[in-house]
Amino acid sequence: MKIRALALISGGLDSLLAAKLISDQGCEVVGLHFKIPFCKVNIKTRFPQMGIEIIEMDLGQEFLKLIQSPRYGFGSNMNPCIDCKILMFSKAKELMSELGAKFVITGEVLGQRLMSQNKQALKLIKYQSGLGDLLLRPLSAQFFPPSLAEKEGWVRREKLLNFNGRLRTPQMRLAKDLGFNTYATPAGGCLLTDPCFSKRLLELMAHNELNLENLELLKVGRHFRLDVNTRLVVGRDEGENNRLAQLALAGDYLFSPQKDLAGPTCLARGLIDQELISLSSQITSAYTDVVGLKKIEVFYRQVPSAKDYLHQVSCLPKERFTHLLV
Repeated sequence: MKIRALALISGGLDSLLAAKLISDQGCEVVGLHFKIPFCKVNIKTRFPQMGIEIIEMDLGQEFLKLIQSPRYGFGSNMNPCIDCKILMFSKAKELMSELGAKFVITGEVLGQRLMSQNKQALKLIKYQSGLGDLLLRPLSAQFFPPSLAEKEGWVRREKLLNFNGRLRTPQMRLAKDLGFNTYATPAGGCLLTDPCFSKRLLELMAHNELNLENLELLKVGRHFRLDVNTRLVVGRDEGENNRLAQLALAGDYLFSPQKDLAGPTCLARGLIDQELISLSSQITSAYTDVVGLKKIEVFYRQVPSAKDYLHQVSCLPKERFTHLLV
């Protein structure tokens, strides 16, 4: 009977390589992918060549609690990388018995990430997660003491690697050697490392509006703080316009310009009165193609009603509203 390993699958190339290395040593590999609000990966389209079972687990609500006060702090922006990994690895440990896994593998590379993949941080994560020597990092295993899998002979240490640092050339070469001529490129990473997104997130938290629904809104459009209780999100293209319509909750307001003009869909969320309807309509017009017009009509409705109302507004320049941008 094959020894089973649980592979943490992030969606990047390193996860693919680590899983393949252990699979090629005769172990049965089961993948585990954690879904969090800040990293969206269609994991099933990223691993077509592996042919392994991949389990997905949603950590959304638990991650909301974590990000408000991470024990080990943030990176350069709002990224609590060490706490994030401890959470994921501890969840993996909880699943080991249920899945019949003897050890856990990851695609981590020593020195690849300044905050969470230096030697001290990797050791901290290993023990604070409760995994200890149940954890094997195949791509950098030669830099660490033998794990349980190596000591028990489930994998051969001499076939594990010594990748180190941020250079990606060794991974690319290994991918070619293992027969992966095509593979998915990284998905853009975690939004919490992005300065603009982090600024929006801090603003959201400052107004006590942190929830999964509002986090989805942060990923879309231009954001305006209309008052202490209300924000307006302005779509920047057709895709974002459609996404805002999808994200609208009961009680939200949707705004769009008159039918013969190209412009945004806008979503207002909060405590919305007639004054804020007027302000939202003006901002909608400011981002509409209104060349030569002094006034336009803006349609608005409160979700879930399908009934549209009209509000006529003067065409004002975008600069009138930049002080409200988040």
